[in-house]
Amino acid sequence: MNPVNAFQSTFGQPPLIATSAPGRVNLIGEHTDYNGGAVLPAALQRRIEVALSRNDSGQVAIKSSRFDDTVHRPVGDPKRGDWTDYAVGAIDKAAQLEWLTGGVNVYIESDVPDGAGGSASAALITAILRAAAIIGQVATTPVDIAKHARAVENDYIGMPCGIMDQMAVGLADFGKALALDTRDLSYDVIDIPKEWEFAVFHSGVRRELADGRYKARFEECQAASQALGTSHLSRLDQDQVRAMADLPENLRKRTRHVMTEHKRTVEASAAMKANDLDRFASLMNESHRSYSQDFEASTPVIDDLVNDALNIGAKGARLTGGGFGGCIVTLIEANRIEDFAAELLDRHENAWRV
Repeated sequence: MNPVNAFQSTFGQPPLIATSAPGRVNLIGEHTDYNGGAVLPAALQRRIEVALSRNDSGQVAIKSSRFDDTVHRPVGDPKRGDWTDYAVGAIDKAAQLEWLTGGVNVYIESDVPDGAGGSASAALITAILRAAAIIGQVATTPVDIAKHARAVENDYIGMPCGIMDQMAVGLADFGKALALDTRDLSYDVIDIPKEWEFAVFHSGVRRELADGRYKARFEECQAASQALGTSHLSRLDQDQVRAMADLPENLRKRTRHVMTEHKRTVEASAAMKANDLDRFASLMNESHRSYSQDFEASTPVIDDLVNDALNIGAKGARLTGGGFGGCIVTLIEANRIEDFAAELLDRHENAWRV
């Protein structure tokens, strides 16, 4: 990818800045991030790159290598419900912060697949905010940028996500995992053991987190938190655990997933540090069962893909991302990945390796 040359070709001038951010895969810790729990994402090799400069038009001009046309939208344009919202929302946030004012030209190149659980939206917003901070000569930190990027998703896009994705794409590099406590944003960057191979496969089931199902799960967790008198559903005391019995079945199941997923994720981080592949894999498998049965965010296609991955040799496999489609992540011993991937994809013609 060379967004600088593509920017020059598109807009007839060089950009002021080019930045990038990786996609991410969540190894374990699903829907715990907005419930005050632990998460363990890792950076992908795939990245989003952006090149950016000011213009005098009062417009945001957006060109992506994936589409033929350049899209022009007014600065401060409200959400429209298309892919350019993420760029416009990031630029609007930069303007609110006084990092970047006026019209902007943006060129985007990406090999992070959309709708796959690779957090393409967080990577795009983060890359644009990084560029805006550099242009504005603003002293900031990856954590500050992650907070602003989350605000774009929450306030402009209307997606009630936690902060995991934004922290992961801002702080993790390929080959490392980010053990993040979302309650206080403390974190530890862990080297993934060289003997471990995480491979990500798209199920072929595309999902849009803004379609309402993610929001419905978020609202169920909020309702359970309110009923139990806690702001951190992942961390219940004994009285609150006993009070779970009085919740409606759907809220009880959501709470059970979030609470146990937090514990699994803390243990998984320790297992990775100790190079205990078997324990980590077992926690992944427990996580998928909980995600499918208690959080009810899987699909039959994804469950079949996970089961086949385990049957042909994966140590661990689970749905990753917001749910209802997208990708699974598998843990395999490093020297087996190519044969494993070929056999899995032979069984699932609509799936592909990310």
